[in-house]
Amino acid sequence: MITLVRTDSSHPDFVALVRHLDKELAAIYGESQAFYDQFNKINMIRHVVLAYDDDKPVACGAIKEYSNGVMEVKRMYTLPEYRSKGIAAQVLAKLENWAASLGYDKCILETGDSQPYALRLYEKCGYKVIPNYGQYAGMGSSICFEKSLNPDLGR
Repeated sequence: MITLVRTDSSHPDFVALVRHLDKELAAIYGESQAFYDQFNKINMIRHVVLAYDDDKPVACGAIKEYSNGVMEVKRMYTLPEYRSKGIAAQVLAKLENWAASLGYDKCILETGDSQPYALRLYEKCGYKVIPNYGQYAGMGSSICFEKSLNPDLGR
């Protein structure tokens, strides 16, 4: 049974999962990953969700304020053997609900073009591709997404 837990970036299970994520990203993107590493520091992130299969940490994600009314989804990761089981979607939904409860209207995120699991997840969860924002503008391997947390606002 999967259990979701709210915490912050100091949690040792989050730190361990992020190490797995960083290792996987380095294997996929090689030296170019160094550019992105500067935007993925995990110190001082107050909103982290961990997923556990019994007592084993298997997935994580975080949100942090990007701008007024906008949270940025960061450090989403699921252990490879737990992918395609809906766990990441549960983590993402928990993060979105948390952002909405804090008064945020939208979530944005960046992922890489060589991460098919991530791309499918975000599309399945209702995220729409947007022009690359902020530090990702002009980065060919970046794909940025957004999702309104209050669909009625867009009408």
